Parts: sequence; C-alpha cells; structure tokens
Amino acid sequence: MQNSMIWIAVGGNIPGAWGEPRDTFERAVVELERNGLRVVVRSGLFLTPPVGRSGQPDYLNAVIGLRASIAPAALLRLLKRIETGAGRRANGHWAPRPLDLDILDHGGRIIGRPGRARMRGRIVLPHPELEGRGFVLIPMTEVAPRWRHPRLGVDAETLLKRAPRLARGIRRLGDWKPR
Repeated sequence: MQNSMIWIAVGGNIPGAWGEPRDTFERAVVELERNGLRVVVRSGLFLTPPVGRSGQPDYLNAVIGLRASIAPAALLRLLKRIETGAGRRANGHWAPRPLDLDILDHGGRIIGRPGRARMRGRIVLPHPELEGRGFVLIPMTEVAPRWRHPRLGVDAETLLKRAPRLARGIRRLGDWKPR
C-alpha cells in the first residue's frame, strides 16, 4: 500500500482520561505516532457549537494530515482504541465526548456508499457527512487548500461557499501548539 495523505478530523468537548480536549488532542497525536503514523500537518484549533444535542459544551475541532501505510479498516480500529483510551464511552450519537477521531479521506479512496443506514464499524470513504460539516471544512481549507472531495470532485472552499451557514458560530482559537 502506498504511503498517501490521510485526513483525520479531531474533536472533543469534555475532559477525559487525558485531560481537557486540547491536552487530549496532543496525546492522540502521540498515540498515532507511537503506532507508526506520521502527523505532517495540523490545522488551527476551532471552537464550534455542538451539533444535534443542545445543552452541552462547545467543541474544540481540528484537522490533521498524516502519512502512513495503513489500510482504512486497520486505521479505524486504531482510532477507536485511541478514543477509548482517552475516555470515550458509547453515549449515543452526538453526545458529549473527550475525543472523536474520524477518517475524512484516506488517499482519495472511495469505499462504500453514504446513506442513512450506515452500519457501525463499516467504513465509508470519504467521510459521508464531510461536505455538511463546517467544523471540518474550515480547518481543512486552512491546511489543505487544494484538497478535493474524492466523490464530489470539489474543494473544501467551494463546499463552504455553497453553504455559508456551515461557518456560523465557528471561531478560530489559535494555533495548536504542544504543551
């Protein structure tokens, strides 16, 4: 398998086993690198309103780009192990969480079909909700302005221009610096 760019969304809105979301993000990077993945770029950190469930804290979000020779299914298993280590529990869709790691794009691969009846643990690439998530598209435009959605053939900036409401309430907090 070729060593291609992989894009991961990073999010969290409550403290977990590794501390506050910012500390948890940094530890997640350490865990990824400990498992042979090389993080080559990080977006800034963005504060975003929660989606789906009200009454929870705002989320901290970022996008990271990594290089690795890892199959999508193996990467998904690794991400789930890292989330569990950070203290994530199965609290339902859109529930507060200390860490959320989603594969956005794995070297431009197209796997599966997006749809409402997604099966847990089954990979769909690119991420089936990517184009509707400002908290992913905004950091993506920051670190990969030429990135194109593999299924739609459109860059993140164009996707945002088509739906400006996606940027509502999202603000950049600054660079993501290790402590």
